[in-house]
Amino acid sequence: MTPLPELPAGWRLVSRDTVGSTNDEAKSLARQGAAQGTLVWALAQTAGRGRRGREWRSPHGNLYLSLVWRPACPPDRAAQLGFAAALAVGDALGDLVPNLAGLAGKWPNDLLLDGRKIAGILLESETAAPDAADFVVIGIGVNLVSAPRDVEFPATSLAAAGCVGVTPPRLLEAFAHCFADWAGHWREAGFAPVRAAWLSRASGLGEGIRVRLERQTLDGRFLDLDHDGALLLDGAEGRRRIAAGEVFPAQG
Repeated sequence: MTPLPELPAGWRLVSRDTVGSTNDEAKSLARQGAAQGTLVWALAQTAGRGRRGREWRSPHGNLYLSLVWRPACPPDRAAQLGFAAALAVGDALGDLVPNLAGLAGKWPNDLLLDGRKIAGILLESETAAPDAADFVVIGIGVNLVSAPRDVEFPATSLAAAGCVGVTPPRLLEAFAHCFADWAGHWREAGFAPVRAAWLSRASGLGEGIRVRLERQTLDGRFLDLDHDGALLLDGAEGRRRIAAGEVFPAQG
């Protein structure tokens, strides 16, 4: 029998075979008072979702987890934990696959391997007061053995890249310890060290990109992240600060 992952001190693992959504399960537990560090892990999801409610296909073999965090800060600052989570996933993969090359962060919360999406991160929060998030749920899906084909942004898996042997429990354990480290840096030093590390691994920085907003699409150069994680786009009409959107490579 495979041993359960070892988590950082004070964390709690809630293991399920199949759930609708690990994020929904984690939110339900958080509303009931689940402590920070409660981590819901499922072998499969029947109603997994990504950003903007998109379906996240969740067959057996990949990693699906959702982490309850109580950062005691405004919701917009809590959103910075998405960058910490992306760094933690990247560090965990690097720890388990020596010399793994081609990993890069895709703004705001995805991880690419050789330009294809290998992991997605979905943050959902609820507030007890206007200026403080009661909790944040950090949902993560990582393609270990399979990836969807008919998707708008190309996806891949570790197996497709020739990397085998990384199991969901091994990656979950590595992620938990890496995230605890990055969340500690964020808590103690603010967003600056997280921002600097993420930018050092960013996909498309300084290059032309296309950003799809709710009602328009913008083309420009990925200039930087601002102090709170918004994307700074240098376009035909000048610099634009973008708090939410979908990023694609430049056309043509």
